Amino acid sequence: MVRLGGSVIPINDVSFSSVSKGENLEDTIRTLASYSDCIVLRHPEKGAAQWAAAVSPVPIINAGDGVGEHPTQALLDLYTIQRHVGLSRKIDVCLMGDLRHGRTVHSLSRLLRLYDVRLHMVSPPGLEMPAELTHKTDKVYTSLDECVSQVDVIYVTRVQKERIAPNLQNTLGKYQLTPEHMIKARGTSIIMHPLPRVDELPSSLDSDPRAVYFKQMRYGLYVRQAIFLHLFSNSVPWKF
Repeated sequence: MVRLGGSVIPINDVSFSSVSKGENLEDTIRTLASYSDCIVLRHPEKGAAQWAAAVSPVPIINAGDGVGEHPTQALLDLYTIQRHVGLSRKIDVCLMGDLRHGRTVHSLSRLLRLYDVRLHMVSPPGLEMPAELTHKTDKVYTSLDECVSQVDVIYVTRVQKERIAPNLQNTLGKYQLTPEHMIKARGTSIIMHPLPRVDELPSSLDSDPRAVYFKQMRYGLYVRQAIFLHLFSNSVPWKF
């Protein structure tokens, strides 16, 4: 927003707001909307963006709602795939990691269904993609070794230790992308990650020309600028 010539009212610590006094989300949104043209909302509860949008007189941009969705991340991910692989032909995309709690893959899978894309899903037992986001044509595996040579995109996500049961902790080490995997991977495939990363993506792969996750981060700036421009082009008297 700043790069586009606007200004931002950051509210990162709600302990200094009326939320700490018990104000509900709907009233907070109505209050913030009274002195802003748009609200970018990140919230720990699934569905929070929908609740906010139902009462807000200004646009709500969902910047992540708990384990629900992350639409703007999905848009920049789609742009990254379009730019580096292309979406005009049939492609194979592998989503790997905590697919149950990973809101980025929830939103991305919805977008990829609009294209000729076959999804390959790799996750620890108990952390599979929610049933409502799966399709009968999806390929499901418990190990990346089973599909790494077949895909055009390897989308790695963090296994969210804070959200999983203790009995699953010992499975986490199996869900890492390694240089050995990339030896088997296609020369034209790309590695993506929504970041931040922990142990699932070693820094030794940063120099691999197929690693595009830092470019992916940069594309996020451009895509989110485009979202603002789209929202404000006809409603706010700013000149961009």
